[in-house]
Amino acid sequence: MSDTDVLVVGAGPTGLALGIDLARRGIAALVVERGDELFPGSRGKGLQPRTMEVFDDLGVLEAIHAAGGGYPVGMIWRNGERLGEHHIADRAGPTEDSPYDEPWMVPQWRTQRILLERLEELGGEVAFGREVTGVTQDGDGVTARFASGGPVRARYLVAADGGRSVVRRAVGVGMTGEEVDPLPTLVADVRITGLDRDNWHFFPQGEGAEDLLAVCPLAGTKDFQLVARFAAGTEVDLSLEGVRRVVAARSHLAAEDVTEVRWASEFRPRVALADRFRAGRVLLAGDAAHVHSPAGGQGLNTSVQDAYNLGWKLAAVLGDGAQASLLDTYEEERRPIAARMLDLSTSVHRGETRRGGATRQLGLGYPGSTLTAETRTAPGPVRAGDRAPDATVSGVRLFDAFRGPHWTLLALGASVPAPPAAVRLVHGPAHRTYGTGLFLVRPDGYVGWAGNTPAGLPEYLARFGGR
Repeated sequence: MSDTDVLVVGAGPTGLALGIDLARRGIAALVVERGDELFPGSRGKGLQPRTMEVFDDLGVLEAIHAAGGGYPVGMIWRNGERLGEHHIADRAGPTEDSPYDEPWMVPQWRTQRILLERLEELGGEVAFGREVTGVTQDGDGVTARFASGGPVRARYLVAADGGRSVVRRAVGVGMTGEEVDPLPTLVADVRITGLDRDNWHFFPQGEGAEDLLAVCPLAGTKDFQLVARFAAGTEVDLSLEGVRRVVAARSHLAAEDVTEVRWASEFRPRVALADRFRAGRVLLAGDAAHVHSPAGGQGLNTSVQDAYNLGWKLAAVLGDGAQASLLDTYEEERRPIAARMLDLSTSVHRGETRRGGATRQLGLGYPGSTLTAETRTAPGPVRAGDRAPDATVSGVRLFDAFRGPHWTLLALGASVPAPPAAVRLVHGPAHRTYGTGLFLVRPDGYVGWAGNTPAGLPEYLARFGGR
């Protein structure tokens, strides 16, 4: 039986992001994947601005930028004629505190390849062809058994194995949800001739939603993502001929204009939330913990941020001597966020909310967390629990200062003694974005503690072990 500190089940964006975060912190972790390769399709193609900030910290932003592009403007077609543009989302613009202003399109398969390359660069690995069949745990660790190969013993196991999570079921955690759309939906990565790549093409057939066809050029590739909905009870044909029939029937394109189907899947949009995110030494993340409608691009993004929240906490417990109870704050912080994002994605799916400020996830925080300590009687614009905005302080860009597995202490218009070695200090005058005070920024980019003086700061940091 092989041993590791953390066993991560599932090599999707969640599991790979967590593997990266653990690897850069020196925590022994193994990512296992039941498939023989990474997921091959485009399913989650939109990266929200907050996820771009996470990817900046994890060291993959340059590759993500190079691999993708912005979202094209929608174009409505009828009878082979362009009726006009359709703006799918409210647009913003970059600001000093939010430099990544719009969603960035990268097909999920390519995002995963970039994350895998980063994981391997840090010395991590993915073991493919490892399908979990059972999980048992005791007071010291977790044992996972597989359809082939020997068992793995870990101090903690993270289930990132999707909405039908075998691990979640093995540890007896329920999931509550509903179908948000009974209509079967086809999503496919295709090659098409005769369509420009400057627009996201929509071919409405009438008032009903059951005959929708949308074709979106996938940035950084030669592919298009095709989405088609069907009447209830329809048996969806995923073959090349089946996709060709849909395109020919619902657009001005000929069947032979679809030259290749590279990946295809059928699904019915649903939302669901796990009853718990922790069961002893097993923690749930990503789709294993929450399943979203694809509308609004919240699923992959919420999932990556689960990993980002959990990684530093596992490292604090396993490497820095923090109490294991710190891991309880993962569910405390992330489950309410997941519930909120499920409501948002459902609202977008039903046409009740436009894609915009809320879907960018920059306004999310943990003000009510037991890890949040706001000690000022008159807080300024940035409070404990808030996302730490970008800014330039005394010539230092804060996102550059935050990048890495450390904590960061901002002293703005306030004096402070030298912090512990594992805490980076940035000192400067009061700042228009933050105001005045001391701001201790967690490894995941949120303000954990804020005060006017250092009183209470050492005691706060002591909660996280040696740091």
